[in-house]
Amino acid sequence: MKVKKYIAPSMPEAMKQIRAELGNEAVILNSRVVHTGGVLGFFKKRSIEVMAAVDPKQETALKPITKPASSRKGPSASQVQGMAEYKFRETGSVSEVKPSEGLIKEINELKQVMDNFAGSQQNGPVFPKPIKKIQLLLKEQELDRNVEDHLLSSLLEKWYLSGADAEESEVITWLEEELVNGLEGITFGGISFTKKYINVAGPTGVGKTTTLAKMAAECVIKHKKRVAFITTDTYRIAAIDQLKTYAKILNVPLEVCYTVEDFRQAAEKLSDADLILIDTAGRNFRNKQYVEDLRNIIDFEKDMETFLVLSLTSKQKDMEDICKQFSILDIEKLIFTKADETSTFGAMYNIVHKYKKGVAYVTNGQDVPDDILDAKKEMIAEQLVGTKK
Repeated sequence: MKVKKYIAPSMPEAMKQIRAELGNEAVILNSRVVHTGGVLGFFKKRSIEVMAAVDPKQETALKPITKPASSRKGPSASQVQGMAEYKFRETGSVSEVKPSEGLIKEINELKQVMDNFAGSQQNGPVFPKPIKKIQLLLKEQELDRNVEDHLLSSLLEKWYLSGADAEESEVITWLEEELVNGLEGITFGGISFTKKYINVAGPTGVGKTTTLAKMAAECVIKHKKRVAFITTDTYRIAAIDQLKTYAKILNVPLEVCYTVEDFRQAAEKLSDADLILIDTAGRNFRNKQYVEDLRNIIDFEKDMETFLVLSLTSKQKDMEDICKQFSILDIEKLIFTKADETSTFGAMYNIVHKYKKGVAYVTNGQDVPDDILDAKKEMIAEQLVGTKK
C-alpha cells in the first residue's frame, strides 16, 4: 500500500492532486484542517491536510470492466476495507510504510468514514454523502453555477471543521445560513410607507393587478391606511373592470389615466389618500417603447416607490431581460408571483443575488388578500431549500 500526505488550500484541490498522482482508486484515510505559513505565529493560512492511500496490487481488481472511464466510481467501503485487511493479514506490514497503531485504527474506521461518501465524478471532487445531496438539490433548483460552487466549498469546509460527522439536517441548516449570507446588504420587506405613490410595473401575465389588490387590502385592513387606485392600463377593458371590482370591495376610489396630465389631475383629486397605488399596462416587455410610454403617463417626479413584478414560472433569461428593459425606471424592489405554480426557486435567488435588488413580496395564489407574503432573506432561502412550510 502506498500512503501519502497532501496539503492543499481546499478539499477539491487536494482531491485533484491525489487523483493525478495516485489515480482514481486512491482512498482517503484521514483529513483535517491545518494552518501553515505565517510570521511569528500570525497570518497563518488555513489548509486541508489529507492522508490518501492506494494499493497497486488491488488496483486492477477494483477497476470496472464493462463501464467506460467517464462513469468510473471510487471503491466501495467494503473494497477499501478489503484492501487494508488483505495487506495486514498477509504480512502485518506494508512495503513502503510501516503502519503505526494510529494508522491501523484509522484504516479499521475507514469503512464507517467511507459510508458517508457518495462517490466521485471523473473530473469533479469527492463530496461527503450529505453534501452530495445538497449538490443535487442546487442543480435541481437551477442555481447559478458560480453560486453553487461557492456554497459547496463553504459547506465542505464546515463539514471537515465539524469532524466530518454532521447529520444531514445540520448540513441543510448550514446551507440556509450560507444562502442568507449571500443576500447580505440587500433590503427585503413590503411597502415602506415613506412614499405616497406605489407604482407596480412589469410584463403582461405576471399578475400585477391581483398583486396590487392584495397590497391595497393589506394597507387598508392591517395598517388602517386610506388608499386610492390609479390605473394606466387602458389597453384592456377587463383590467379596468377587475380593478373597479377590487376598489368597490375595499371601498376605495379609482381614477383612470390616459396621459401624464390625467395622472396629475388624478393625484390632485386623491390628495387626501395616505397611499395611491398605481396599476400599469402589461405589454410585451421586449418592446422598449412600452417602458418609455410609462413616462408619458406617470409622473415619476412624484414621491414614488416602484416595484417590478416577475413571475416565478418564467425562464431566468426572460427575467433578466425584463430587469434590463425596466432598468430605466427607478426600481425599488422586486415582487415575485406564482410561487404556488412552480417547485423551482433558483432563478429567484439568482436574480436577487446578481442584480442586488431587494424583494418586497412573494405571492402564492389568487386569493385576495391572503396569498401574499412579506419577503425576507430567510424565506427566500427556505423556499429554495424546500423547508418553507
